[in-house]
Amino acid sequence: MKRTSRSDLSLLAAVLALVLPLSGCLFGGKNKNTTPSAGNSSEPDKVLFDRGMDDIKHSRYTVARLDLQTLINTYPDSEYLAKAKLAIADSYFKEGGTAGLTQSVSEYKDFITFFPFLEESAYAQMQVAMAHYEMMEKPDRDESQAQLAEDEFQTFLLKYPQSALVPQAEQHLREVQEVIAEGDFRVAHFYYVRGTPGGYKAAASRLIELTDRYPLYSQSDRALWMLGDIYGSQGRSEDEKAKMREWASKYYARIVRDYPLSPLAPAAKQKLVAGGYSVPQPDATAVARMQQEQQVPRAHNSVIRAPLGMLRSMPDVSMAAHTGQPNLAPPSDSGGDVMRPGGAGGMNVGGGGGGGGSNGVAVERVEVGSGSNPAATPSTTGTGDPSSADPKTATNPGANPAPGTTDPKASDPSKKAADSGKDSKGSKDASAKDKNESTSK
Repeated sequence: MKRTSRSDLSLLAAVLALVLPLSGCLFGGKNKNTTPSAGNSSEPDKVLFDRGMDDIKHSRYTVARLDLQTLINTYPDSEYLAKAKLAIADSYFKEGGTAGLTQSVSEYKDFITFFPFLEESAYAQMQVAMAHYEMMEKPDRDESQAQLAEDEFQTFLLKYPQSALVPQAEQHLREVQEVIAEGDFRVAHFYYVRGTPGGYKAAASRLIELTDRYPLYSQSDRALWMLGDIYGSQGRSEDEKAKMREWASKYYARIVRDYPLSPLAPAAKQKLVAGGYSVPQPDATAVARMQQEQQVPRAHNSVIRAPLGMLRSMPDVSMAAHTGQPNLAPPSDSGGDVMRPGGAGGMNVGGGGGGGGSNGVAVERVEVGSGSNPAATPSTTGTGDPSSADPKTATNPGANPAPGTTDPKASDPSKKAADSGKDSKGSKDASAKDKNESTSK
């Protein structure tokens, strides 16, 4: 009897071990899924957002934008609305290519327009600049994207000076300005080596703006040396030559003062001493900046690196400065330095040098829309220094014309008013005539 009871208990335990799991599957119902789905979630907007972000993570950009756009259209009051808008812009940026980057610029700017006070607006502005940075071409090609990148980085630094992205934006701006300056320098050098009055004229106009606007450019010292050489070789009479050498000395002095560690600094000092001009002391800030630049590791040209550089579409920014404040001022609306012919003998220098005997190069600031003709306007600034000319502080030649070119109407209010009345009357008559012709038709 005792043996039988033990056998029965063993059999019963085996049966229960088989039946209980089956009963749990049959009657205990359902396999519980711990992952929320769109059907059972109480936050469908969050589900759409998470799904879109996961698609972006896995480079399914088109699918991601469909989910995120559905969220924006279906849940306009969702807390994920701004994030979805920004994620769509990010998807275009990450997708890359000219079309994707161009569309990302539009999306980021829309985000800034709709959400200007969110912290993410600084990131959006940075991404606008980075999109143009990614589309930037080499210095010898179209520089429109480089100019747009410069403008957007400047906007970021002026609009969000407290952002954590400021150091990154400053470095990218230095690199963009290096590319722009390199393009201008190559063109100027092309004309400079020709050694003709026309070549000097074209070279000087570019070098003056380059050295004034981009002092951090890696070849600024060479640009100043070229300017000194251009101005120092001009003039026919002894007085003109002395004046030209004085202007040239200002460029040599800038090399000694602002680029004291440059290989050209000793030669610039010799030029100043030989001409009897004072040698300025090196600027302490410039010395510290150039010492820091010397510590920056840079890639050196090699037999392999040079051919590979031609295959890259992006410009080489390895020579860009890593210290110093980049220029945050936008390009001036002025027409810049216009090189104009002098007298019958050649070209004037620096907007001066007098009349007919000069064979130098003239520099004159002309504002856009001033209506003046720089080639026909005589110079009145015979003692001016072209190196100190600033596009932002340039005066309008139309507002202060040279002697002999003054418009008599500008100095006679009565004539100006009479002419204005005539113009107004003529405009009314013409308008009435057009109206009558239209009615008769």
